Amino acid sequence: MHNDITIGLISEINIFEQAEKYNYLTEYLTKKTGRKIGTRIFLQYGDLLDNIKSLKIDGAFLGSFVGVLAHNNHNLEPIARPVNKDGSNTYRGLILVRKDSGIISVKDMQGKTIAFVDKAATAGYISPLAYLKENGIADINEFFKEYYFAGSYDIIADDVLNRRVDIGAIKNTVYDRMSNENPRIKEELIILAESKRVSSNGFFVNNNLDIILKNKLKEILLNMDKDREGINVLEKIGARKFIETSYSDYKVVLDIAGRAGIDINSYNYRIN
Repeated sequence: MHNDITIGLISEINIFEQAEKYNYLTEYLTKKTGRKIGTRIFLQYGDLLDNIKSLKIDGAFLGSFVGVLAHNNHNLEPIARPVNKDGSNTYRGLILVRKDSGIISVKDMQGKTIAFVDKAATAGYISPLAYLKENGIADINEFFKEYYFAGSYDIIADDVLNRRVDIGAIKNTVYDRMSNENPRIKEELIILAESKRVSSNGFFVNNNLDIILKNKLKEILLNMDKDREGINVLEKIGARKFIETSYSDYKVVLDIAGRAGIDINSYNYRIN
């Protein structure tokens, strides 16, 4: 069946895990709205932004920086975001290294390899770039031996853990989940730096979406924790509830981008 509404997702974790997680939510939304709602996962944040621009995407779950880009450049508005099981609705960027790497400061990173997630990822690029700039690193091309964009946070943690890369930029929520699943994470890795907290990934909708449907989606999300079936779905996606969200909740990322030397109005978010 053709989707009435398509929600874009970014593969910040394993793509199959991401698809399964959000299928529970879209099935619930389909049942509640009577409209067929499906997802489309993008490997690069830039591909998602381009599809928003061409109006092939009606809404998307977006991280803070890519959400700001979508708002400023493509008129998407955030309407809700999840509260994590621990009660938080924010996240931090982390810089990870192995405990036996000999890296204990920025100067020790020179000539090493580093893994980022995507050029439009807050924790996976923008925050670590700001951290490096503030510590005197003007050009990462000259400072590091090599850097690459892994596409997902779990790949980065695994790459650092298994010595495929020296340094990794990761989101704390992913680090917490993975360290609970794999004791080697806490035993063998160390957090070298942490970013400011920013609002968790929000659900953004296109301004061209029917206003009645937009309000219905918002109402359903904000009331999921009051419905038995909704509570079950929230459990499966790792959330306690959804809370109302506006663009002002994401403005802290503008400060981080500024410290990273990024002008969001002219930023090239494409990896290649």
